[in-house]
Amino acid sequence: MISLSPRHIAVLLAGFVAALPAYAQSPTTATAGAKPVSVNGVQIPRARIDAIVKAQEAQGAKDSPELRAAITDRLIMNEVIAQEATRKGLAKSPEVQAQLELVRQNVLLNAYRQDFLKNNPLPDAQLKAEYEKIRSQVGDKEYKARHILVEKEDEAKAIVANLKKGQKFEDLAKQSKDPGSKDKGGELDWNSPGAYVKPFGDALAKLEKGKYTETPVQTQFGWHVIQLEDVRPTKFPPYEEVKPQLAERLQGQALEKNVADLRAKAKIDQ
Repeated sequence: MISLSPRHIAVLLAGFVAALPAYAQSPTTATAGAKPVSVNGVQIPRARIDAIVKAQEAQGAKDSPELRAAITDRLIMNEVIAQEATRKGLAKSPEVQAQLELVRQNVLLNAYRQDFLKNNPLPDAQLKAEYEKIRSQVGDKEYKARHILVEKEDEAKAIVANLKKGQKFEDLAKQSKDPGSKDKGGELDWNSPGAYVKPFGDALAKLEKGKYTETPVQTQFGWHVIQLEDVRPTKFPPYEEVKPQLAERLQGQALEKNVADLRAKAKIDQ
């Protein structure tokens, strides 16, 4: 099922207004005042115009008579075409009916999402607990490392032997199977040990600065020789800075669980 997010709707509405003909940019071409607009007796709700204006304001546009006139003019044109399509029987087409049903479901899906988020706010204590949980997982130190990844243990042992002979780690890294770091001397970004797969992270945390793993480390990716370049305190963002992202993630998880529960209760015949 395709779902139109509020952002997608805003983008579509932005395209809607951008597609207006030049003559529609003048407030004299369409009624932008309080008088109801109708086409062959079918009224265009003022709320529809207001909704499009609101979406445009979210994209940086300014509410103005010109904008409302352009939107009204376009809605009039759309209503004229829709009425003619209905007169020709196009609304009864199975393909059109399927598309209309998809649009109806998308609108309801977005309405359900907004209603769920509104009625299920997260207490600050829960957000702070999640924040502290993440902090504990990340740890209070970040590590700058290099590594060389090879397929076989014997290859990794040969690299360790060459390091002991005085060869540079950066030069040996050219034979690494990691395309993201081999051309940078095996260099990795600053990270906490928890950001890596467990055997790699555990080995990294035990290293002294400037040392490398004399015993190769095996992960699901192959065999690693790891060198610790530097260590620094973790630069963790303050709670208030990440609170919105935490709320969005946790509410998203709650919504996913709610939908999964609804599906589990539904009678589905396939």
